[in-house]
Amino acid sequence: MDTDDKNTNAARVSSAHSRELGEVLRQARQRARMSSSRAANGLGWSLGKLSKLETGTRGTSVVEIATLLGHYGTEKTTREQIIELAREPDTGGFLRAHHQIPDTLVTLSAHECAAESITAYEPLIVPSLAQTEDYAYALTGNRNLARARMARQQQLHTVEGQRVLLFVHEAALRSVVGTPTVMREQMLRLALMGGWEQIELRLILQSAAVDAAFGRPATLLTFPEPIRPLAYVETDTATVFQDDPHAVAHYEDKMLRLHSLALSADMSREVFASWADAYDRKPE
Repeated sequence: MDTDDKNTNAARVSSAHSRELGEVLRQARQRARMSSSRAANGLGWSLGKLSKLETGTRGTSVVEIATLLGHYGTEKTTREQIIELAREPDTGGFLRAHHQIPDTLVTLSAHECAAESITAYEPLIVPSLAQTEDYAYALTGNRNLARARMARQQQLHTVEGQRVLLFVHEAALRSVVGTPTVMREQMLRLALMGGWEQIELRLILQSAAVDAAFGRPATLLTFPEPIRPLAYVETDTATVFQDDPHAVAHYEDKMLRLHSLALSADMSREVFASWADAYDRKPE
């Protein structure tokens, strides 16, 4: 057995930061077209050591990570980015710049696909996981982003047993993004999604009592034990991720508050359908 596997630092409960590091290392190995066993044997590591590193359940030194990336022949820019990530302190919260397309962030895609549940809220627009491609494009003006968003949604269809709860504020139904046709298709999409087995959409009416929970967007992800929940908030240029329990508790309270103020899923679906009819009657 690898000597490092015997020390107390070898196995631990993963954090969002350690899982992100593990995922980019796994991707680097796959780009090198190298199996786990071949990669581990090439460095004299145990297979368990490499596996735990890729799942974020063990740590290692920056020197060993640099050695691993050298073994993979990782190109310089990517190597430097991964080493910078490895040096970053794991404080329970971190920020990731978008570089134009937030939907392709490693932390976002990896954690959404691993989550048991996803709960999201947007105060003024339709949540990303429910947008049509035309709506996303009209909203952002970026076709590549819109396509990445559709790929992200499609990827979640493969996650068995996952529950998705999306809160939609009525302001998003009233704000015309693109054209009436774009909005009609978006409203139909919301009504259709409301009938899907693993997805629940809940509408918050503008007439609902004003609440502090309405002000800012947020997404909360939960995972099988012992992995801690993860919350994130998207800004214009970056996404902030937090798995510190005190921070997460704030988002858990927010989602409970939204749940108490929203219409039922069936009533929400009826409203979405009525808005689709309304937009169908509007001229382009």
